[in-house]
This record gives sequence, C-alpha cells and structure tokens, in this order.
Amino acid sequence: MVFASKGITGYDPIRLPEPKNTLVANDASEGFTRLQTCSLPLAFRPHDLSYSVDRTGRHEMELDIEFPFAINLFHLTSKRFTRSLSWHDRLELTLVLDGRLRFRMGDDEVQLERGDLVMVDNLRLHGPMDFPGFNARVMVICFLKEFVYSLGSPAPDYAFLLPFYSREERQPHLLRRTDPQAGPVYQELAELMQCYFARGSLFQLGCKAILLRLLYHLARRFQSLEVLRAESLRHQAHAEQLKKVLIHLEAHFVEPLAVGQAARMVGMSLSAFSKVFKRVAGMTFLTYVMHLRMSHAARLLRESTRLVGEIAAETGFADQSYFVRRFRRHFGQTPLAYRRAHAGPAPA
Repeated sequence: MVFASKGITGYDPIRLPEPKNTLVANDASEGFTRLQTCSLPLAFRPHDLSYSVDRTGRHEMELDIEFPFAINLFHLTSKRFTRSLSWHDRLELTLVLDGRLRFRMGDDEVQLERGDLVMVDNLRLHGPMDFPGFNARVMVICFLKEFVYSLGSPAPDYAFLLPFYSREERQPHLLRRTDPQAGPVYQELAELMQCYFARGSLFQLGCKAILLRLLYHLARRFQSLEVLRAESLRHQAHAEQLKKVLIHLEAHFVEPLAVGQAARMVGMSLSAFSKVFKRVAGMTFLTYVMHLRMSHAARLLRESTRLVGEIAAETGFADQSYFVRRFRRHFGQTPLAYRRAHAGPAPA
C-alpha cells in the first residue's frame, strides 16, 4: 500500500503495511503493536501551533467542509512544543504512541503513558505541559461534530459523541492501555491510520466508517445503556421541538429570520430556544443559518458557472463584498479559489 499524497506537508511517498485479512483478537498488546508498526514509516512533525492560535487561544485549522476530518502526528520535546494552551470547535482524540505526556485541560491535569488515549473537551483550554525528560510521539485525531452527527441524522447517532459531552466526573475521559476496551480501540486506530495516510480510492468513506466503529467502542466504554438511552431520548425530544423551524429553514434559509421569530414559531422563550437549539445543533441559530447559506453557495460554485455576485444574491447576501468575506472566513479561501479547487471538468 503506497502513500504518496502531495497535499500533506512533510510526507514523502512510502509503503505502508498491508491490512490483515484475518480477524484479529481484541488483545491490547497485539493491537498497540500493530498501531505502532503502522506509524513507523510516517513522518512526525514538531508540535508548533503558535502561528495558528489567536489572542483568545482559539486554534484555527482548515478542514474541508465536505470532509472535516484530519490526523496529525506530532513529536514533542521540551525544546519543541507549543506551550500556550488553546481551544477549538473540533472534537479531538489524542493518543500517546511513545514516551509520556502531561496533559492540561482547564483546571485538570492528567498523566498519559504510552498507549493512553484522552478525549479532548474541545471548548476548554487544553495542551501539553513540560517536565524533565519530555519526549513523546502522539497521534491526534480531530473532526467536526457534523462529520458524525448533524440535525438530519437519526437520534441514536448522537451516542457517538457522548464520550466527549457526557461526563459526570470532572476528569477528562481517559482510555488506559490496561483497559479491557483498549484492544479493539487500537485495532480501529491502526485501520484508521492506514486508510487516512494511504489515500486510496474511497479513503474518505473508509475513514468515516472506521471512525464510527472507533467511537462505538468508546461509547461502550464510557456510557451505560441507561445514560445512552436517556441522552438519546432527551435529544430526540429537543429535536422534535425544533422540527418546525428546521423544516422552515431548509426551504427558506435565504429569507431573514430573527432568533425571536424562530422561537415564537415553536412556542418557546428566546432563552430556552437558544439553549435547546445549540444543544441539538451544536452551534447557535445564527451560525446554523450561515452554515446553510455557505453550504448552498459552495454547491453552486462547484456545480454551476454562475457569477459570484449572482450566487451571493441567491444565498441571501445583498453585498457581494460581504459575501466574499464571509465565504473566505468559512472556507479559508475566496469563492473563485474554491471554484478552481473543487469544480468538476468543463463540459465538452
């Protein structure tokens, strides 16, 4: 299996181990050995994020809106790592492949040994801490919540995210190497690493399928059936409350709709509506409307030859310059650059 992606800086064409065709026992030692073997040919870059962290500590990272998923491999030492804590909107899994890691999340600090996995609470400041002999290699998986669960997903799919959101204790969720569930988790991580870096045909589909299996094992480890059922039912009830607004937005997202109007549409107070909507959608009402508009604009750029001004008007923007600024903020590039990068072949 050859990896030769030019889109990932620092990686040269390499040959990865072929995946096994036989069933692998859920053994932590065997699974972790396989995971380390998969990582051997890959390049680990220094942990230098300072250039992409703003004054508030927010870490900006460009993710393809159609495939908001990435795996980063870092080599951290006392001399080379980002010392400032950061936060972001992505969900994150950090696994220690070699060495030890002191990890800070808000007011909590955990000690991670080789093979330990931590689920990062994305909106809290977090990051590694220095200590004598600090020298570790880590695998960091990040993805947007919408990659796994969105408003159009079946309610049970919300359970994939519960290890990140549902914690009765203050400490972050950790999966230690000695945990009975570690074996299957390592096997999925190895498959995910191979699929992502090999960049074969349908690799995006494969990454999502493997990620869901991985999250399934983590959900089993950290949530009882009672909690899962209660969370799913509560979420389903909230989604049902918002159904009228969501249906309206699908057909009329271009038209102005204030938050107060949306709240009255479903018979809720403004504060209750805002709270429930963010819980269900994972974002504010206004951010969700902007997401709908930007997604529609991106589709028009990919699938049509309309002028940018026409697309701006069709997606609810009277000012083309403002549309361009919002689009660039959302996708990290101008509409024309996005069209050049994503448009299909010109018709014959």
